Amino acid sequence: MMPYLMGIDGGGSKTYTVVTDGQGNRLGQGISGRSNHQNFGVEQAMANISESIAMALAEAQLVHDDIAFVQYGLAGADRQKDFDVLLPALGRLPFASWDLVCDTMTGLRAGSPTNTGVVLVCGNGTNAAGRNREGRTVQTGGLGPLYGDRTSGTDLARETFSSAVRSWELRERPSLLTDRVPRYFGFDTMEALVNDFLDRDVRQVPGELTIVLHQAADEGDELAIELLRGSGKELGIAANSVIQRLGGFGSETVPIVLVGSVVQEGRNPHLLQALKETIAEKHDAFELVVPQLSPVYGSVLLAMDRLQLPVTDIIMNKFIAYGGYKS
Repeated sequence: MMPYLMGIDGGGSKTYTVVTDGQGNRLGQGISGRSNHQNFGVEQAMANISESIAMALAEAQLVHDDIAFVQYGLAGADRQKDFDVLLPALGRLPFASWDLVCDTMTGLRAGSPTNTGVVLVCGNGTNAAGRNREGRTVQTGGLGPLYGDRTSGTDLARETFSSAVRSWELRERPSLLTDRVPRYFGFDTMEALVNDFLDRDVRQVPGELTIVLHQAADEGDELAIELLRGSGKELGIAANSVIQRLGGFGSETVPIVLVGSVVQEGRNPHLLQALKETIAEKHDAFELVVPQLSPVYGSVLLAMDRLQLPVTDIIMNKFIAYGGYKS
């Protein structure tokens, strides 16, 4: 019989589940709310995971016992403490064979046919991880700003706003940001924006403000370019950390898989150039890879690996064509 597989991608904004057969045909999918237990609690995470699973099974016209293997890829599965919480909770679901990894690992598999190399996550959060041919894995970052993370979309948005304020107050070079940032929030001037935010005690800005940063950089704004290059350098430092902690990759060309909205949707040339320059300072053989398929199919690929099913170009092309959860 053709085995049925389930892949789950759960994070801070949504949980996406797909069911496929062993030839990569998508039979069902389910989308529910966020499932990072660190932010929302394990019970809320499990409720959303269970909902997305039920939706995918219903569309596929299958039941739990039909699934040969389930691969969970969850944000927040960072440390043993997290696994001590998540494994018993996931174990309550009626699946016979399953595994849990951090979503960094599903991102790596989505971009690396050998499931080796480095993955850099830069979206709502930031993370870096890697796996070598011996199966050893390491993670650098992913624990928040207090523990050294500096390159998430939230970080960049905060730096964009802060830099606009500094430029307006002549503490920084002139910048398009002093015009674009207030317009983003519906104000004519930085003065009006700053006074409004102070009056309302606003302490944070949305991550989507990075759109303004990218636009300013595209128009040659030096301050915006500097911020994006700084982000690229930080990502490069994280990649070098992972490679060094894994003991290097010998003469292999190391895939550096880029995951997350900042590096995938933005793909700013200044950020990517700084990233490449920073890695090249310590490593000669590497390539940047932007996966063409949704991270949830990284989970499916890991499930196929566990069942020793061949992953053909035909299957990969199917996963690329299916797109993401918005499709």
